[in-house]
Amino acid sequence: MTGSRPRTPNAALAVLLNGHGMSHKGLAFRVNQLAERDGITTAYKHSSVARWLAGATPKGPVPQYIATALTERIGRTVTVEEIGMGVAPDAAPRGWDFPRDREEAIKGARAHWSAADGPGGAFAAAGYVLPVTRWLAVPADSADAADSAEKNSSDAERLIGAEDLKELQDAAEQARLWDAQFGGGNWWISSVRRCLNERALPLLEVRHCEAIARELFSITSELSRVAAWAAFDSGRSASAQQHFVQALRLARAGGDIEMGTYVLTTMALHTILEGAPDQALDMAQGAFHRGRRHASRRVLAFAKLAEARALGRMGDATGATTALSRAESWLDKIHPGSQDSERLSYVTHGRLAADATEIFRDLCKPKAALGWNRQAGELSDVHQTRAVGLRMAVAATAACQARDLDQALDYGNRALVLLQRVESTRARKYLEDVARALAPWAAEPRASAFLQRLEHGELTTGAGAAR
Repeated sequence: MTGSRPRTPNAALAVLLNGHGMSHKGLAFRVNQLAERDGITTAYKHSSVARWLAGATPKGPVPQYIATALTERIGRTVTVEEIGMGVAPDAAPRGWDFPRDREEAIKGARAHWSAADGPGGAFAAAGYVLPVTRWLAVPADSADAADSAEKNSSDAERLIGAEDLKELQDAAEQARLWDAQFGGGNWWISSVRRCLNERALPLLEVRHCEAIARELFSITSELSRVAAWAAFDSGRSASAQQHFVQALRLARAGGDIEMGTYVLTTMALHTILEGAPDQALDMAQGAFHRGRRHASRRVLAFAKLAEARALGRMGDATGATTALSRAESWLDKIHPGSQDSERLSYVTHGRLAADATEIFRDLCKPKAALGWNRQAGELSDVHQTRAVGLRMAVAATAACQARDLDQALDYGNRALVLLQRVESTRARKYLEDVARALAPWAAEPRASAFLQRLEHGELTTGAGAAR
């Protein structure tokens, strides 16, 4: 019952099996049981699983049986796409490509951003396996590849200059600020795609001197990263993944390892929040080690912070605390005159404290979580509306863990006031977490009143956010 054989081993399936201690024999046995339940006779053995890992894709409903068996083992839903068997390689959409060739990468980026967003889809951890593997192997395109793409640099320099680059940098920063203030679903974020299509990507097809080309690739990578995070925030997980893949490939094309480290760390955060902290841990650690000799201390602190968040979701208190301490140490080393990244100006000790609030909430250590929340302060900057609102929601759930209803409602109300101003699917999910945490007090009048406010939809998720 084995059909076509993809060209590469199934790394996604290997990660799931190895990461959760499921033996080849155990998986084969459970797949046979599930098939028998549906009246299908199979006789898979450990050798069958070895063939799947080598790249063979079984026919019919068997991939779904494999996903079901892993779902039972892991304790969360595993999709056929996540085990690397959802789409035949030749049918994979271009947005998932990570070409080795720089020119092909440019063509792929143009094709991706010029196409309309496809139908929404669920997050598929397998979608990150190839891009992450290729970036970790070669984080910067070689000078030879760049030289082969260069011609008539003097003409190109008359076509693009410092003002053009500054305009694109400003567009990326403005998009990031609007996303943080109004949410990923805000109308203004859609202008990022227009900026990419009409301004940034056409410039990539013009031949420049290498210095200008590399800076242009890096700025275009940042625009793609911002678009990816906004897509995730607005609930378009599959689109977010494709945008992130493009951002990572553009960073490699620009030879900007620091930018690649930043993008990969953001991808790790995305993966954590989509419920796959095991894979995210590898991504965050890979980003740190690849960027160690190239990235600024702030970027390395961000990578360690993502590692701490992954370990927190996995329940590893010792590992999370160690990674958090190292993130703080990297921030402490930043001083005037040292290499720094303006793109990550928001990664401060306050941001670290805000993330630590969620880390210790995830570890069911409410006292520590609430302590970190106090350290984070009010962060009243208007551009931090969503971040503060999400942290208030996390603090509310931590207060519920501490059995402190008064504090939970205080934080919950503050979260609702802030998050009703943003267009964000993620914000709604965080408030739903608060509602679940308050369920034991549902009969309490104050809790009941708050839950009713949530139920009546006092949260903007559509077109009604502030503009």
